[in-house]
Amino acid sequence: MLVPLSKRLGAPILLIILLGGMMMGEDGPGNIQFDNFSMAYSIGSIALAIILFAGGLETNLKSLKGVRSVSIFLASVGVLVTAGLVGAASSYILNIPIEHGLLLGAVVASTDAAATFLLIQQSQIKLPKRLSNALVLESGINDPMAIFLTIALTSMVNQGLEMTPENALKFLPIFFQQIGLGLAFGVIGGLGLTKIMDRIQLPIGLLPPMAMAGAMAIFAATSMLGGSGFLAIYLCGLIIADKLKKPIERILNFSEAMQWLSQIVLFSMLGLLVTPGDLEVILIPALLIAFFLMFVARPIAVFLCALPAKFSIKETTYLSWVGLRGAVPIFLAIFPVITPGPIETDFFNIVFIIVVASLVLQGWTVAASAKWLGLIEKSEEKQTLS
Repeated sequence: MLVPLSKRLGAPILLIILLGGMMMGEDGPGNIQFDNFSMAYSIGSIALAIILFAGGLETNLKSLKGVRSVSIFLASVGVLVTAGLVGAASSYILNIPIEHGLLLGAVVASTDAAATFLLIQQSQIKLPKRLSNALVLESGINDPMAIFLTIALTSMVNQGLEMTPENALKFLPIFFQQIGLGLAFGVIGGLGLTKIMDRIQLPIGLLPPMAMAGAMAIFAATSMLGGSGFLAIYLCGLIIADKLKKPIERILNFSEAMQWLSQIVLFSMLGLLVTPGDLEVILIPALLIAFFLMFVARPIAVFLCALPAKFSIKETTYLSWVGLRGAVPIFLAIFPVITPGPIETDFFNIVFIIVVASLVLQGWTVAASAKWLGLIEKSEEKQTLS
């Protein structure tokens, strides 16, 4: 039902689900009262883990060979540059301390894997492989940097610390712990899970739930030990897809179904959290920040990071435009709200408006912008226009 409606309207399906959640909320016809941010954070963590695992499974590791460096650069330096620029702009637009502005910048700095995976699929366009792979890999691995920045800046804001080099350096051990454990558990766990599935004698129908359960166990263990569970489960999916000797089709089909279910649950729940009546007050400032992010901060970050990779101007422009924001920024915006500190629900509402603006402007033009820039193959372009 949702997919045909999305195609008929030409709207990103994630936007429809998000708006549907708002309609079910307290200001909509559904009139469901839901403001439990802590529960939403817990459910959102599980849903995002499933989405990232499916994204890893659907990514061909061998095809990423030519874009690994630029994707890692975008996922690290690119996120830092975007967070810094948006943070400075947010501080000026909202007249808030720079630490609060940088926290907002950190939350919206990463592109969203869920939105990128689904909207590129939904658009049914065939981009140059190198460009498509860079988009997918960047969105899959840039969450750890955004999560680290969000945790560090939330702690800084809650403690009333100023943004100084000395205070910033205090959080470096957390960063190395997050990335290091995420890499180690993702690679070692993925290889171990792959070997177990290859050796164990099970009915073929039990392999998909076993893969999902094993990946979720790796996610949980990494998170409990202070690592990036999201990085670990994405890498786990990549390794299973690359190393598994048994047929992987059923695992892919099962994970895709779970991915769609997780998307629906996640975006509906995030829509429920929003009270539309509260958005009017901060609508204009939030839209100004969204436009700055899309038209200034993201392009600057991408052009800086993509220059060494020798992408064409058209490819770099498209890479900067399709910096889709989705569930991850809204999910991260919950964290500072549920911690004891000065951040209130207006922070969440501002991030929500930024994400909706991204889905409307960028999500709606994924195919059109590729066509305008001449990046769609001729045969594919004819099929898109027909």
